[in-house]
Amino acid sequence: MIKWPVNTDMEAFRDAWELEGEQFWRTVFEMHRDKMQIKNPKVAIGNLEKIFEATFSLANSKGFQAMSLRDLSRETGISMGGLYAYIGSKNDLASVIEGVLRHYIDKVVGSLAKENLQPKQRLKAIVYGEIYMMQILNPWYYFCYMELKGLDREQQEQAMELELRFDRILIDAFKAGIELGQFTCEKPELLAASITSQLQQWYLKHWKFKLRNTSMDEYAEYVYQNLLVSLQASGGEQKSTLREVAVNQS
Repeated sequence: MIKWPVNTDMEAFRDAWELEGEQFWRTVFEMHRDKMQIKNPKVAIGNLEKIFEATFSLANSKGFQAMSLRDLSRETGISMGGLYAYIGSKNDLASVIEGVLRHYIDKVVGSLAKENLQPKQRLKAIVYGEIYMMQILNPWYYFCYMELKGLDREQQEQAMELELRFDRILIDAFKAGIELGQFTCEKPELLAASITSQLQQWYLKHWKFKLRNTSMDEYAEYVYQNLLVSLQASGGEQKSTLREVAVNQS
């Protein structure tokens, strides 16, 4: 079976990356264990899942700024003293959420530059990989977009940097294709910003896609094909398809 990232199916993606379940929460624990009083992963993993899921639920219902740690204590059933063993403050909690998402953006789509992929393959894996992560880690993305920008300056900068980080991943992929003579793009920064915005619609306006019966793969392919057109990709799938249609109609 062809593996991710050459195979961009969701099944191949899930085989390559564990973004759910015990392994995911173990990664969250390992990333931040030095800031927690609890050092035993068997104890910490279950409670971390409770804390973050409750945070996302409360943020959606009343807003993160209005949420208190006492609210979080009631929602999770963990005492205030118990919560402080995991997080020092709401700002610490927000920083962990941003840090986890940044880690996976770098690891999943940022690392594609190291794979032996042709420029179009790399772009496709970036677009599909980001859509898949948005689907699986929807609450994390939504929180970082909606909540961090309402916090203090440092948190706002973290939110902006998270978005610019993905822009840079796209820009690097564009430039790799331009250097090989496969892409043409006069303003890669503007194109990257446009694609990032299109992808964000998947978690910000998901109701719209559901209303129109648009699947995750359909939307990923739409964004990818339009990106090839914008880059005037030589030998792009979209151009091949258009030629085939013209031949069939003649």
